[in-house]
Amino acid sequence: MSFNEDASLDTSEVTSGGGGGRAGMVVGGGAGGIVLLILSLIFGQNLTGSGGTNPFDTSQVDSGGAQSSSVDFSQCKTGADANKDATCRVIGTVNSVQDYWSEALPADVQRQYQPAKTVIYSGATQSACGTASNATGPFYCPSDELVYIDASFFDELTSRFGADDGALAQEYVVAHEYGHRVQHILGILQKGQDGQTGPQSGGVRIELMADCMAGVWAHHASTTKDDDGNTLLKPLTERDIKSALSAAAAVGDDHIQQELGGGRVNQESWTHGSSESRQKWFLTGYQSGTVNSCDTFSTNDL
Repeated sequence: MSFNEDASLDTSEVTSGGGGGRAGMVVGGGAGGIVLLILSLIFGQNLTGSGGTNPFDTSQVDSGGAQSSSVDFSQCKTGADANKDATCRVIGTVNSVQDYWSEALPADVQRQYQPAKTVIYSGATQSACGTASNATGPFYCPSDELVYIDASFFDELTSRFGADDGALAQEYVVAHEYGHRVQHILGILQKGQDGQTGPQSGGVRIELMADCMAGVWAHHASTTKDDDGNTLLKPLTERDIKSALSAAAAVGDDHIQQELGGGRVNQESWTHGSSESRQKWFLTGYQSGTVNSCDTFSTNDL
């Protein structure tokens, strides 16, 4: 999805400094290999199948000695910048997603949206959920109420996981994390922290709900505006939707297990849902345009 070139980006909604400190449960043993341990943290959940794990705790991940370096936002001023630069695209998407939920949440569920900043870092940084590094992928940390993204993850999303390189594939990732922010505000997020795994588990339902919320935002994205009242994003195209669906499929549990986890699919270890389910719930949100369609806890048809 392309930004309108004359739209203004608000860099006050992002930062290059993390929340610091550590909180939450320590990740236990039983990981199914280093690949799954790393992938466990993509979108803030556990793929290893180990029980009793806090799905937001990254304290056991070794950043490989990576050091945080400052991310320069000075080039991110307009939608034109967001169209050509991944860091600027993250900023523009954060602006759009938060503009949408600030209006929609009170209207749909009578709850006030509370903005959350995104930490855009390079290398590694410290969150209240542990170390965030370029190996952990994006996540939302409820302890410090920040989203963490290393913009280099989008290269991994394409080269390693198999998503295409379209803009909405990247924007979907940001919108998904802010889905977790909405869940936190609504008091739903804790339902995914029951230590259970499998295709009907609370963790899967939380992730699919966040996918649906990303779809709801996508439905309305071309109506979101910058602080000057300029529309941030252009209307979606069919190519944009295919791009988002490619990202949703790329981070499905079955796809990750088949392509990066040794080829054996074990549904009982799932914490995100299948590629098909992730695509289905993104489309559910996109087609309905309302968060009320995203109740993954009231159905077994996931």
